[in-house]
Amino acid sequence: MKSIIILPFDFIAQWRPFPVYELISYVFMFASIPMLAYGIRPYNLEVSKIIIFTIITMYSGFFAALIWNDINDADIDYIVHSDRPIPSGRISKNKFFTIALFFSAITFIFSILISFWSLLVVSLAAIFVALHNKFLKRLIKLPAYSEIFTPIQWTVVAILGYMVIWSTLSLSNDVYINIPVIGSFSTNGYEFVNMVVLIFFIYFVDTAHDLPEGIHDAEGDNTYGVRTYTTSFSEKTAIKISFFMFFLSGVMGFILFIRTDLTLIFLIPFIIIFVYTLLYSYLLQTKRFKEIENFGSVVGKKIYNFLIFSFDLIFLDIFIHIFLLK
Repeated sequence: MKSIIILPFDFIAQWRPFPVYELISYVFMFASIPMLAYGIRPYNLEVSKIIIFTIITMYSGFFAALIWNDINDADIDYIVHSDRPIPSGRISKNKFFTIALFFSAITFIFSILISFWSLLVVSLAAIFVALHNKFLKRLIKLPAYSEIFTPIQWTVVAILGYMVIWSTLSLSNDVYINIPVIGSFSTNGYEFVNMVVLIFFIYFVDTAHDLPEGIHDAEGDNTYGVRTYTTSFSEKTAIKISFFMFFLSGVMGFILFIRTDLTLIFLIPFIIIFVYTLLYSYLLQTKRFKEIENFGSVVGKKIYNFLIFSFDLIFLDIFIHIFLLK
């Protein structure tokens, strides 16, 4: 019988067909945000430890959030994703629940090893994800509520990535907050705006990715009252909003380049990937009704790849400059 430690990792290998490049890219993605917040400075053991703990916290949180989503949306998946673990019968809800608890525990443990502020961010994110996925997205009938608020989950990586630096390293004291038990964090207005720009970048990209892929889920969402852009308006409206959101993400990425230590190492490939992906998003507008669902899945995946590759480029740019400091 497999141990409780081995079971979660063994299951991941069979859970979803994650491409190898994607699983590797998450490591660079989750490292890149605290690296961006820290800037191009000499690294020591303490900074490296913070970044490694951040990677573990975000990676385990990523798996935990996906698994909780699969558990909560099992009834919808029976209609639109019958190949997923619960609908296909590959795993029971109880075993899946145990695996979700395992990754959730890792997330909380490593967040508190960084700082109490990190734990606070993770805790608030967990509460939001639980309430949104379990109750709110089915109860609230605001048009497109689900796809307006679901991308907020991804923006947590930006908030946490900056907070781990602000709460452990004193780089600036222009803004200083100290709360008993939780501790202190310090930053400045300029860096705070950088974090906000990154939050908007992530929100716009993830929304642009969700909308075309969500067209496939419309039948299940309609059945259980989940309000998306497609179920609230139409497929055509959803893909137009997706295109607009993706365009805005490119603007946010360029603003981030201007405001931070990023260089042409980031900007040139970023623009190439953005234009390439934008073309696919535009082509989706031209598809006939019967073609939209299949091509929408293709476009959604390309936009998602743009998201993770953008952070890979941030990591690469900063890593090269840190290496040159030696």
